[in-house]
Amino acid sequence: MKIIGICGSLRVHSRTSMALKLALEKVKNWEATPHIVELRDLNLPFCSGEKEYANYPDVETLRDMLKTADGIILATPEYHGSMSGSLKNALDLLHNEDIEGKVVALISVLGGEMSTNALQTMRMVCRHLHTWVIPDQLAISNSFQVFDSQGNLLDKGIEAKLEMLVQNLVKAIHKLR
Repeated sequence: MKIIGICGSLRVHSRTSMALKLALEKVKNWEATPHIVELRDLNLPFCSGEKEYANYPDVETLRDMLKTADGIILATPEYHGSMSGSLKNALDLLHNEDIEGKVVALISVLGGEMSTNALQTMRMVCRHLHTWVIPDQLAISNSFQVFDSQGNLLDKGIEAKLEMLVQNLVKAIHKLR
């Protein structure tokens, strides 16, 4: 089983990336192979609605990676009450056939108080891409208090929630096979 995590933060050493990496580590406990996609490492154009982007081979790379995935974890910082523009743009570059039928789990990371706005936006976009978004989702609020500077998780409650999110993602993948 292959699970791809897409990090919607472009910031180096972002807490969103830290959370996603921890989730993908937990994927290994379920005999699955994790793979992370850091959008900052890809050369993606702004979506213009074209079917193909010949001058941007990373668009096809992203599409091909997702076609081979059994499950996907989307992680985003919450910016102004929504997902990051980079994640929205990456999703806009996809065709339904690249991602439809995939099982998806959602994580948002906030610098401030709890909100589920980014999660709800991701859920709506994924629904339009014909994916199966699991009911569980995780919003990590006040993230500056949750991770140390090395990316270690300081909150055991969040660790348990990450484990449950991954477990339910894997269970959903098995059920939909």
